[in-house]
Amino acid sequence: MSQTYAIVAEVRGGKLRQVTLEAVRAANAAKRAEDRLAAVLVGHGIAPLAGELARYVGSVHAIEHAALETYNAETYFPAVSRALHTLNADAVFLGHTAIGRDLAPMIAASLAAGQISDVISIEKSGSEVLYTRPLYAGKVFERKRFAPAPGTPQVITIRPNNFAPAEPAAMPGSVATGEYAPPCDLRSVVKDVVRKTSGKVDLTEAKIVVSGGRGVKSADGFTPLEQLAEVLNAAVGASRGACDAGYCDYALQIGQTGKVVTPEIYIACGISGAIQHLAGMSQSRVIIAINKDPEAPIFKVADYGIVGDLFEVVPLLTEEFKKALA
Repeated sequence: MSQTYAIVAEVRGGKLRQVTLEAVRAANAAKRAEDRLAAVLVGHGIAPLAGELARYVGSVHAIEHAALETYNAETYFPAVSRALHTLNADAVFLGHTAIGRDLAPMIAASLAAGQISDVISIEKSGSEVLYTRPLYAGKVFERKRFAPAPGTPQVITIRPNNFAPAEPAAMPGSVATGEYAPPCDLRSVVKDVVRKTSGKVDLTEAKIVVSGGRGVKSADGFTPLEQLAEVLNAAVGASRGACDAGYCDYALQIGQTGKVVTPEIYIACGISGAIQHLAGMSQSRVIIAINKDPEAPIFKVADYGIVGDLFEVVPLLTEEFKKALA
């Protein structure tokens, strides 16, 4: 019997987030040939995005309402839950993002489903699907599977930047709209959203991240890092030490108590490499460390290391990349 694999889409700035297409790829890797692929899209002014998403899945269940313009768990979850029940979803895939981490447990509880979080790869072993996730700041990896329980739904969140975005299907899918009435007894209402970002590129989805630590010495010390990031179309991040020192906003923090990033290239400038920071970036494909202390722990995980003053090295890199990319 075929099953329905559903993706809960995320929207930011009027666009589908890349992690949504990565979730489509992950669902395709987990499902069988006869299983169906569907998506849930909720928000306001999402009609064009529903059509775009339909290029990748067999069907899109869209719910539009002004109350869904800004994420609020109390308004989003009833809409998403209704759509998943309409689709009779057997498996639900979300990004392991702030929204995904918030919604996934509620979805799992409402469906009486099992949940595996922060998945970085999926493979099949016979009839079983194995999900790999990192533990202990990436020092250990565990493979998990759902216990055989016919009829029991599954919820999976995937770490951004670990799956390639899905390619459009041969034939676009259909789009259906659902009715929605917001709850009357909201305990919280979002009046306004103030976004503090790391620049033009989303930190959690950036292909390249340039991060600074206490070694930048001041808020002005992030200027050369921002210049390098602009040349590379990269996002700017920071260690907790730099945030605690007041050099930058906590929205840039990467680490165990901040954001987890897995870019193709991670450039650590003036970061010593405390275990808490490594927890947030150790799965980067290529790590480049710049530090004047040759004994800094960051060099133990770095693929390439430069021992030197970041205020001398980073501007030189910026100029060389300008020439190479011209």
